[in-house]
Amino acid sequence: MKHICSLMRSAIDTYNMIEENDKIAVGVSGGKDSLVLLYGLHLLSKYYPKKFSIVAVTLDPCFENKDSDLSMIEKFCEENEIEYHIKRTELYNVVFVDREEKNPCSLCAKMRRGILHDMAKKYGCNKIALGHHEDDAVETFLMNLLQGGTLSCFSPLTYLSNKDIYMIRPMISLSEKEVENACIRNALPVTKSNCPVDKETVREETKKLIKKLEEDYPQIKTKIIHAMKKQNISNWGNQ
Repeated sequence: MKHICSLMRSAIDTYNMIEENDKIAVGVSGGKDSLVLLYGLHLLSKYYPKKFSIVAVTLDPCFENKDSDLSMIEKFCEENEIEYHIKRTELYNVVFVDREEKNPCSLCAKMRRGILHDMAKKYGCNKIALGHHEDDAVETFLMNLLQGGTLSCFSPLTYLSNKDIYMIRPMISLSEKEVENACIRNALPVTKSNCPVDKETVREETKKLIKKLEEDYPQIKTKIIHAMKKQNISNWGNQ
């Protein structure tokens, strides 16, 4: 995890993501990204020059009206002395049963964000950390361009005025491959998603598009990130 923590620390320092005595809610979905983020921040909290603490939080959509098995994550947090909270929700029923959404990901993501913000405030956190990495940023940029005709992406650091809380993304300098390798090397307790549309989303289609583009335009992801920083798109150039 030394390399992972080094890149996370660089991003944190570059965008001033962490201040003294921050209490950070780490959004843990159970996937590789969120678990590497959680472990990385846990390790950083031991030696980062600005003192901060973390709280792991999971909101369970309860797909198919069943509680997700999060026991391995609970065990991991207990072994590492990480405070962990789970909130079981009615997201599955609202999105897939009651409303029968044709584009469920959009509504689900919006509702998840709201619940996550409320959980962070409940446990006294002033910041929320999400596990988005470099590949996510490139995908989001292309999705916004191709789907909505805008040049935008999520920001490394965002202030949510309606909740008076900051959202940080410490893994934006990491590639998905680096995250995946770190997860495997450290045997992190990944929990498989039971989402009915898992791997059938617009994001998955965008991943495939980028893979095709890479055949003719090597390092296209690096070039897009460089362009975002150079043009300060969504505050990526605020360094």
